[in-house]
Amino acid sequence: MSQLEVGRVAGLWRYPVKSMAGESLEAADVSWHGLAGDRRWAFVRPDMTRSGFPWLTARERPDMGRYRPWLVDRDRPDASTTMVTTPAGDDIDVVDPALAAALGDGVRILRYDCGVFDTMPLSLVTTQSVGALGGMVGAPLDVRRFRPNVLIEGAGEGPFVEDAWVGRVLHVGGLHMRVDKRDQRCVMVNVDPTTAARDPAVLRAIARERQACFGVYGSTVVPGRVAVGDAVTVEA
Repeated sequence: MSQLEVGRVAGLWRYPVKSMAGESLEAADVSWHGLAGDRRWAFVRPDMTRSGFPWLTARERPDMGRYRPWLVDRDRPDASTTMVTTPAGDDIDVVDPALAAALGDGVRILRYDCGVFDTMPLSLVTTQSVGALGGMVGAPLDVRRFRPNVLIEGAGEGPFVEDAWVGRVLHVGGLHMRVDKRDQRCVMVNVDPTTAARDPAVLRAIARERQACFGVYGSTVVPGRVAVGDAVTVEA
């Protein structure tokens, strides 16, 4: 089957704790459950365990993005101790009760061996799309606002090319990834990842210009390793 190169990997992130900051990576192994170590921990709101969406997120706590999780042993992501650097600069184990207490009364931490994803285990966006959306908003936008796993520098100049990949298989380094659907966005994109300030213009622009969708979701077809700089091709 022929392959068409559509770009290069420009950035990789995993999110060891759901809704907290991402951990920037140079390379990562990707399995059926997404990037190794991705979203294996999540904080649960009190009295919400049986809810369809029990997790504490930046919707309720915009400052969660200022907590920076990191794995002590990057060579064993799913077995590593997970530490969190707080906004005050303290390093604390994710399971330390003091961390849950700082996030709210009754909040507790849970581990999910297969990860806890809102929709699908992989998310992707192109640099051109981020730049175009910034033009709509009238200010440059930090890609971390959109919490992708994979950032692609497209081979062409046009934005939103990832929409055309829905239903197709991408080869991203050693990973084969099916692009399953466009990523329907929520108020989390309004939260600045550095300051935690909200800017409703971001989601308004996505709703107005992009049918509320920005970037794409996908799932693993063939597990493999991905690194920054890897070629991205689409099966023709």
